[in-house]
Amino acid sequence: MDADERLLLIVEDDAAFARTLGRSFERRGYQVVLAASLEEVLVLLRTCTPRYGVIDLKLDGQASGLACVQALHARNPATLIVVLTGFASIATAVEAVKLGACHYLAKPSNTDDIEAAFGRSTGDVEVALTNRSSSIKTLEWERIHETLADTGFNISETARRLGMHRRTLARKLGKQQVK
Repeated sequence: MDADERLLLIVEDDAAFARTLGRSFERRGYQVVLAASLEEVLVLLRTCTPRYGVIDLKLDGQASGLACVQALHARNPATLIVVLTGFASIATAVEAVKLGACHYLAKPSNTDDIEAAFGRSTGDVEVALTNRSSSIKTLEWERIHETLADTGFNISETARRLGMHRRTLARKLGKQQVK
């Protein structure tokens, strides 16, 4: 089950962004395959073994890219997977790494950022530690994202578990979204 050395799988439901990112990687010598859903990923993995993966965390229909990370890692644990998200949180970053991602980047990220992340697939013990404690807003945001990840990004179920109205949760998510 050798991976094709320059084969890159991009899982992104924004077709324009996926094409642009794909063309950029092709100019750098990668062979790019695009998918927009877990179902498409599973079909592709029957015939190919990518060496690299770029996975969007939140796919259409509230689907989670974490399932794509898990499937890609199960196919080949040596695949270098970078998760991209406009909804960055510690909870989803931890889950992505547990499932096999080597790095986690907030959008907007470009080809340089992603390629550099492939090169930083091991941890850095020299990373600076902060003495600042988290704010209440940060803690709330982390709790929301942890619950979102637990529910497979189902907004209604997340709101129910957090004891808030669904529209309130949607408003909070809309304010925090990174694009």
